[in-house]
Amino acid sequence: MNENPPSLHRGRRSNGSRAPRAEGRQDLGFLVVNADRQYQVLRGLASPVRLRILRLLNRQGPKNINQIAEALGLPQSTIATNVQVLEEAELISTSLGKAAKGQQKICAARYSEIVVNLDPDDPSRDHNIVEVEMPLGLYTSSNVSAPCGLCSTERILGVLDVPELFLDPRRVQAALIWFGRGYVEYKFPNNAKVLNRAIAALEFEMEMSSEVPGTNADWPSDISLWINERKVGTWTCPGDYGDRRGTYTPPWWKLEGSQYGILTTWRITAEGTFLGERKLSDIATTDLDLDRHHSIRLRIGIDDKEGRPGGVNIFGRGFGNHNQDIKMRLYLHGTNALPHIAT
Repeated sequence: MNENPPSLHRGRRSNGSRAPRAEGRQDLGFLVVNADRQYQVLRGLASPVRLRILRLLNRQGPKNINQIAEALGLPQSTIATNVQVLEEAELISTSLGKAAKGQQKICAARYSEIVVNLDPDDPSRDHNIVEVEMPLGLYTSSNVSAPCGLCSTERILGVLDVPELFLDPRRVQAALIWFGRGYVEYKFPNNAKVLNRAIAALEFEMEMSSEVPGTNADWPSDISLWINERKVGTWTCPGDYGDRRGTYTPPWWKLEGSQYGILTTWRITAEGTFLGERKLSDIATTDLDLDRHHSIRLRIGIDDKEGRPGGVNIFGRGFGNHNQDIKMRLYLHGTNALPHIAT
């Protein structure tokens, strides 16, 4: 038995979110390891073979010893020895299943991400707040129409105004996304469920502007957000800004293009949904089924039912005035740092 078992813990992360999961894979939690105490976990990770086993189980799901050995091209004895170490470190879970003769051990990954905390006693950490920053290009689904496009901090990705290119694998490099109609959707890890904690409030923070060919500061656009398929609110962005170069916008990007946006913070609490101090709707945390799913789906888009569908630019790291991607914060019950909202 591990003297200091790993504790599931929130991780305050920036620019370190998970890649899109393969279809049918189960969403797993992430583990924060206390480097001062959880030596058994560090031992479990300190082996290329064991890391290969963890990666295989994470990508392909539960397997028995024979299947792992065959997939990795290693002897069964080697796999069995390393599985025992991973089991003792509580990095995998095991169960017995029926085999052709007798029983077999089935191994499953417990975590998709593991963070080693080298400063666990930092008093500035609030363990009731989970923050995840999602890279702009890691959306899991999209349905957009022209004008549309993606670019990295170095170049335009693919061809402009071709919606099908939003499926291009190079989208993971995106630092600026724009489209006239439709949406992009992201899946954030619901670490509150992994921690078995209730969510008191959640926030999404992103830099956005309207979208028009060229720029136009007077171009209102109704930009909407959906969470777990529920539309939580709509914000009317005043325009598409190009009067000056964005603070982080790279020099190669033409001045005629969108340069920066407005940093927006969308808050969903027990009282409803707010943008800054302004209440957008009565949709509250209790309406979003947050305790039922291992992921929180965020959709950003243009609802054709709104009166001013003027497109959207979403700015990520390396573009605009705020050097960040899309941030999600979960405020767990018990926190003393709930977001300030209008009352």
